[in-house]
Amino acid sequence: MRLAIRHTTHYSFAEPVAHGLQRVRLTPKPTQGQHILEWTMHYKGAREELSYDDQNFNHVTLVSVEPGATEVEITCQGVVETEDNAGVLGPHAGYLPLWAFLGHTPLTEPGPGIRALIAKVPRGPTGMVETLHNLSNAIREQVPYRTGVTGVGTSAEQALAVRGGVCQDHAHIFLAAARMLEVPARYVSGYLMMNDRIEQEATHAWVEAWVQNLGWVGFDVSNGISPDPRYVRVATGRDYTDAAPVTGISYGAVEQELRVNLAVEQQVVEQ
Repeated sequence: MRLAIRHTTHYSFAEPVAHGLQRVRLTPKPTQGQHILEWTMHYKGAREELSYDDQNFNHVTLVSVEPGATEVEITCQGVVETEDNAGVLGPHAGYLPLWAFLGHTPLTEPGPGIRALIAKVPRGPTGMVETLHNLSNAIREQVPYRTGVTGVGTSAEQALAVRGGVCQDHAHIFLAAARMLEVPARYVSGYLMMNDRIEQEATHAWVEAWVQNLGWVGFDVSNGISPDPRYVRVATGRDYTDAAPVTGISYGAVEQELRVNLAVEQQVVEQ
């Protein structure tokens, strides 16, 4: 499947920015089952300083905000070709060893709620993949998709306690539980083509767990499926903070407003 993507992130500052630096992870990964045909990035009120691949093999661009700017806009667009591998990404690669994805982070630290959740998850007689699908289903049942009840700093245990959250929260709960089951697991941020609309409000998040004899296998907890050709992987990490699309600091602007415009659609290939 060939997917056309356009993603614009727009910041409006209450006061002119004296200095700002943004870490941008918006370039899709050229991985198994995913080929980047075109990808460009444009900036208003900012400029690119340098780019590099981080410890998770994410392509990171450092962008500086122009002094005195009251608005910054980052627009990326391109075309990505994807394949259907039933959610299986395959062997581990990158700079970090597998054991790095067994350790908990502040956002995935398990508590009594996570432990109780794990205790109720049926173990699959056919292997770990079935168990992980059962885990995904249990999370979705106990934490219905609800916006406005969590934020980027909400931990897995907190989201489970409020019985609501978004894809980021579902991913963190899965990571906490999988790691307690001694399964290496990582957070994935990226794009998902929706069947009912082109325009979207945000990027998507899911997880990948490492399974013996299969390698990395994807699980979209929020939608109850494994990733298919509608998914585009952009960044991975131990939790959201490693894979966030845009992070950074600014001085001279106390308040800011963020707007995101995102469109993902299938591109028809002429024969």
